[in-house]
Amino acid sequence: MSAEDLEKYETEMELKLYREYRDVVGLFKYVIETERRFYLTNDYDLQVHSVQGEVFFEVSMADAWVWDMYRPARFVRKVRVLTFKDVNIEELAKSDLELPSDDSGFGN
Repeated sequence: MSAEDLEKYETEMELKLYREYRDVVGLFKYVIETERRFYLTNDYDLQVHSVQGEVFFEVSMADAWVWDMYRPARFVRKVRVLTFKDVNIEELAKSDLELPSDDSGFGN
């Protein structure tokens, strides 16, 4: 396999992963980013630990989706992450593209 073939394969995998992300992001409430992975989840628990002056984070998630193009299955039942690096947790905003409900005057 040439370097060009490998680059084309990785580009196709990233595009496929992005499309999957776009399809599932509306199912989740939170985005959690660690130094190694990016997760979507509806439920998480963040614990901050300090041992001998060193601080580390423990993040537990249930029913999460993980951004990783090398995983055959990106939906995971339980995830536990331990890290000394930053953890970024954001609550996702509802999409502005949602269709109006029937009581909005646009329905029948």
